[in-house]
Amino acid sequence: MKKGHEGDRERLEVVAGVRQVRPDASPPGVRLKDLMTTDVVTVEPQTTLRDIVELLQAQGISGAPVVTGSRVRGVISITDVLRFQTEVPQAIPTQRADQMDWGELEEPEVWVEGDSSPSSFFLDYWEDAGADVWERFSETEGPEWDVLQEHTVSEVMTRVLYTLTPDSEVHEAAEYMLRAGVHRLLVTQDLALVGIVTATDILRGVAERRI
Repeated sequence: MKKGHEGDRERLEVVAGVRQVRPDASPPGVRLKDLMTTDVVTVEPQTTLRDIVELLQAQGISGAPVVTGSRVRGVISITDVLRFQTEVPQAIPTQRADQMDWGELEEPEVWVEGDSSPSSFFLDYWEDAGADVWERFSETEGPEWDVLQEHTVSEVMTRVLYTLTPDSEVHEAAEYMLRAGVHRLLVTQDLALVGIVTATDILRGVAERRI
């Protein structure tokens, strides 16, 4: 009887060994690094608001990550600029841009479920913000432009980030987006920006049967 048990154990070990190398074993899930966009338009915190408006208009997008080197400091959107312009049009910078140490900015925060609504950067699709928005900035010699020239991205950017790592699986990103109610995520490694993934990227992966 004992001998029979030993034989059974040997057969189980062989079966277990075969299972570990079965060619039809389930493959690892598709990861964000397989779908993300790496060619990302970024801005620096010392960029003036006037320059950011011109950049976003030229690129036909509604926002961009704010970085120093490759490290993410926040995000900026045209909505942030419009809100700043409406709420504090006569605000005075607390420190001149050429006097600031941009390497010592306040650290960004990673979104935690239950926090307040996300920045429009994560909500909006990267399309033209609309003729009515850009029309507000069309008079480049007007007083609005004077105000925007005196202030920088660092004053109005959002520091709450929605981010996952390149090795995160796509289903994890989809669940994250649903919980947060956002359309895009920053892909970072230790807060170094490596790409961006959008809901459209995930849908495209499904359509192409990559997911």
